[in-house]
Amino acid sequence: MSGTNRPDRPTLIPGPLAAQEVGVAPATIRKWVQLGHLKPAGKAGRAQLFRLEDVFAAERAARGANRRRTR
Repeated sequence: MSGTNRPDRPTLIPGPLAAQEVGVAPATIRKWVQLGHLKPAGKAGRAQLFRLEDVFAAERAARGANRRRTR
């Protein structure tokens, strides 16, 4: 059954697609990794792969940090 999405295995997506999903630049994904806000869940060749849930969580955290900073 290769190619099927198993519920116990989350779908992993590359950084550029992760960036597109949350509406940020790919450089922002790389910055979140550098800062420790987002951790890659795997690799495909040289490309880092991320769980979509983790990307959304990092985006929410970054948005919250920006709100606190501007008040």
